[in-house]
Amino acid sequence: MKQTFYIETMGCQMNKLDSELIVNQLIRCGYRRTDDPDQAGVIIFNTCSVRHHAEDKVISKIGQFQRPRRQEDDFVLAVVGCMAERLGQKLLDDYRQVDIVCGPGQLHRLSAMIQQVRENHRVNRVISLNDPDQNDELEQLDVHHQRIDIGVPFQAYLRVMRGCNNYCSYCIVPYVRGPERSRPLENIIAEARRLIAGGVKEITLLGQTVNSYRYHKDTREIGLADVLEAIHEIEGLVRLRFVTSYPRNFDERILQAMARLPKVCPYLHIPAQSGSDRILKAMNRHYTAAQYMEIIDRARAMVPGFTVAGDFIVGFPGETDQDHAETMDLIRKAHYKSCFIFKYSPRPGTRADHKMPDDVPAQVKQQRLRQLLDLQNEISYADNQKFIGQTVEVLVEGPSKKPHLNITGGPQPSSTDSKNSPNLQLVGRTPGDHIVVFSGHENLIGKLVSLKVTKVSALTLFAELLYVS
Repeated sequence: MKQTFYIETMGCQMNKLDSELIVNQLIRCGYRRTDDPDQAGVIIFNTCSVRHHAEDKVISKIGQFQRPRRQEDDFVLAVVGCMAERLGQKLLDDYRQVDIVCGPGQLHRLSAMIQQVRENHRVNRVISLNDPDQNDELEQLDVHHQRIDIGVPFQAYLRVMRGCNNYCSYCIVPYVRGPERSRPLENIIAEARRLIAGGVKEITLLGQTVNSYRYHKDTREIGLADVLEAIHEIEGLVRLRFVTSYPRNFDERILQAMARLPKVCPYLHIPAQSGSDRILKAMNRHYTAAQYMEIIDRARAMVPGFTVAGDFIVGFPGETDQDHAETMDLIRKAHYKSCFIFKYSPRPGTRADHKMPDDVPAQVKQQRLRQLLDLQNEISYADNQKFIGQTVEVLVEGPSKKPHLNITGGPQPSSTDSKNSPNLQLVGRTPGDHIVVFSGHENLIGKLVSLKVTKVSALTLFAELLYVS
C-alpha cells in the first residue's frame, strides 16, 4: 500500500486553499506528497465547475487511468470539490476508475474515506456531499491550517467565509458551496497568528463575496473591516489582501480601513460581469452600472494608490451589440488595472441554463471577447507606461514562470554564495497587484525590494533592483 498522494488543483483561490488543507490532513495521517502521479497510491483531483471547459479537463484526466492496471496496489482515485458536488453519484456511475466523490463541504472526511476504500478493496466506493450540519467539523480543517509547500511559502490564503447567497442566474457556486457562513473572528485571528509565526508575510483573505462577511458576537456585528484591523496588528505581517468583493451594499468602512492601515493593500477585485443594466438584471446581480461605478469612484477618492481589477462575461443570453457597447464603456470608465474576461458557459442547474437560451453565436462571443481584451490591454499598457522611471516596492515571490527578454542588472544583496549564483529572472507584486519582473539573486525571494521600472507591457512591469528593505 503506497502512503503517497498526488493532488492536482483546478479553479479559484478557494480551491487552492482547499487543496492545501487536504495536504495538511493527509500528512497528519502519515501520507507523503509526491509530484509524480505514477508514484502515488492516491490521486486527488480538486475540481472546478464554473465553466464547462474546466469539467472537460477533469473527465479527460480521469480517462487516463485504467482500473485493472491499478487494482492490485490499493490505488485510490478521488474527485473532490465543486464538480464532485455538482455531479455526485453520476461520477461513480459513469467512471469506474473513480473511488471517491467528495464535495467541498465534506473535505474533513477525505482521509477516512480513503482508508475505507482501501480496507474494503474497492467493494465500497464512497460519496460524501455537502451537509450543513457538519460545519463545525469542516471548520476544524481551517483552524488547524498550517503553511506547507504549495505555491509561495511566505504567502497564504485564509478563508473568512464559505458559500454565497446571491444566486446570480449564471453561477453554480451557491449550489455546490452552499449558503454564506462567516467564520468566527477568534478562529480567523488564531489561524492568521499561526501562519505568520510559521513565516507567512502576506495573507489573502478569501470569500466568495468577501465583503459580505458578518459575524455576530454578543450584541456586536463584526464586518470585514474589523477583520482587516485585527489581522493588521499581528507582528510579522507585511501585506494583507482580500478577494473577491461583490458590488452591492459595499461597506465604506472597508475602504476606510484600506486607506488607514498601511499593511492592507490598496487593491480591489470587484467583478462587474456586464456594463448593461438590462443584462445585469437578467444576471440577477442586484446593482446597476452606475451604482458599480460609485464604489470605484469612492475608492479612488479615499484610498491613495488605489487599483482595481474586474470580471466580465461576454455573450450572456440575450446580449445585444448595444449591451456589449455598454460593457466597453464601463471598462473605459472603470480604468481597470486588469480584467478577467470569459465567454458565457451554461451551467446545468442554474436559472440561466433553465430559462434562458444560449442564443449568442460562438463566433460573436469570440469577437466580443477579443474586443474587450484588446480594450483592456490598451488601457493597461497606457497606465503602465506611467511607471517608467518610477520606484516601486515589490514583495518577491520567486523565479518568473515565463522567460522574459528584459535582463537588467542592479546591485545584489551580500550573500555567502552570491558570487557563485547567476542572476535569476524574479517576479513579485506591488501593493496595487502589478506584476514586476527583474533580475536578482535567489536570496531576495520573500523580501521587500525597491525597484526602478525601465520598461513595461500591458501585463508586466520590468525593472532593475535598487535596494532591499
